[in-house]
Amino acid sequence: MGSPYIAAMNEPIGDLTHRMRDIFRLVVEAYIDRGQPVGSKAIAGAVSLSPASIRGVMQELEERGLLTHPHTSAGRIPTETGLRLFVDGIMRSSLPPARERAAIESQLTDRPIEEALSAATAALSGLSACAGVVLAPKNELMLRQLSFVPLAPDRALAVLVGMDGNVENRVVPIPPGTSPLALNEVGNFVSARLAGKTLAEAVAQLREEIVERREAIDGAAAELVARGLADWSEDHAQRPVLIVRGQANLIDEGTAADLDRVRRLLDELEDRQDIARLLENAREGEGCRIFIGSENRMFALSGSSVIAAPYRGSDGKVVGVVGVIGPTRLNYARVVPMVDFTAQALTRYMR
Repeated sequence: MGSPYIAAMNEPIGDLTHRMRDIFRLVVEAYIDRGQPVGSKAIAGAVSLSPASIRGVMQELEERGLLTHPHTSAGRIPTETGLRLFVDGIMRSSLPPARERAAIESQLTDRPIEEALSAATAALSGLSACAGVVLAPKNELMLRQLSFVPLAPDRALAVLVGMDGNVENRVVPIPPGTSPLALNEVGNFVSARLAGKTLAEAVAQLREEIVERREAIDGAAAELVARGLADWSEDHAQRPVLIVRGQANLIDEGTAADLDRVRRLLDELEDRQDIARLLENAREGEGCRIFIGSENRMFALSGSSVIAAPYRGSDGKVVGVVGVIGPTRLNYARVVPMVDFTAQALTRYMR
């Protein structure tokens, strides 16, 4: 069965002869398995060709930009273009084994959503030997309490407590001459009348109160708080809930000769905002998106690959993305179905 994933090839697979296709597949599979340049002798037993004939085919594949040799070694490794062609046109994939499927599904139990997502991502990371990443659904913060601590004549510390118990603080400007009493009254009003509402709902109701003056609250202070809550709401809407697990899986005995690349990748994984933006690109379409090496700007330096797939909520709409980040020398035939299965399992869990 052909691969059901991404089908946009840089070079049509039909442009390769059967002999070239066979040699190319064997080189890529051997490289993915061992992580070392592949010579003609290493695959001679798998085809009825002499090592000299195999070298000739390898040279043709190199001239087409599908293989390269990293140094004076006679062995070849696939280029990023070659890996893309392999993934799109040659790779064969199948459902993950029952043991791996059970390991992922067992993490999706009756627990808070972020805990379940984190556990499933950790399981995916361990099975794939990559870093696991997941964009969690964005939940609007629900208000429980708001209070202010004056810091200076023109500044105060706003302390917001959510219904989930999370506490967020930020310094906000206040109009000169605003009394601590006025701030206290607005904070008490928000806590008493707007508890249980989202920030956006609280802003709407607070502004309605300002216009209609139904409450004996200071209008200037109340408008200041409304603007602050509106900014807070916008920040939450734009803030990705990104979970990264298993970075340590990227360091093993096979990375000893490539420590600079691994260090760069670990540094790149620290930039959560960029990773979140990259994963957002996988929201559209069905199944997995595969970004190989320099196909994505973020991981171009480390030469890493990203495999990601969207998952859906109870209404059928995409609510998040799950995936893995690892070296371009991934076992794509094994990892792609694993990511796809995890996305399907998360979709079932979210329902």
